[in-house]
Amino acid sequence: MSAPGPESIPTSADPRSHRPTKKRALTPTSSQAASLTALFAKPDQNIPLASSSGPRHHHIPEIYTNVQGSSAGAGSGEFHVYKASRRREYERLKEMDDSLRREKEQDEFEKGRVERARRDEEKTRRNRERREKMKARKAKKGKGTGVAERTDGEAGREGRGEEKGCEEKAEEGHAGLIIHDDD
Repeated sequence: MSAPGPESIPTSADPRSHRPTKKRALTPTSSQAASLTALFAKPDQNIPLASSSGPRHHHIPEIYTNVQGSSAGAGSGEFHVYKASRRREYERLKEMDDSLRREKEQDEFEKGRVERARRDEEKTRRNRERREKMKARKAKKGKGTGVAERTDGEAGREGRGEEKGCEEKAEEGHAGLIIHDDD
């Protein structure tokens, strides 16, 4: 039975001790909590993040200098070396083929993108020209009818049916919009 004295405190937990505290096995929750606590302790510190620019490709060696022949003798003990060398060579060739295929696909995509952009620009240009033609035609048509400028303040009432000649037009058979209320 230990008494509640300084000898019952573990050495690492004793405030007089200069030993580092004992580390316990961390659970995923406690390890994440510890990392978050460490991050929040220094909020001004920049955190370097790994770039996710794409999958990293290891360097494809051009030439293997240590290449064995394909005739590993029975029971020679070198078969595993030959097998590993052959596997590496096949991986190298596959990586080269994949790289070439990716480059071709990227080139085709770029060509298609440029072609789509050119088509879109052409269509936009044609539509713009058509709109400008329509505006010019409307402006030309509007100038031909000639609405006289009024200086006595009646110009603001145009288009609302408040013109002086509006009553005569309605009587001539141009009734305009007629709303029947059947309630």
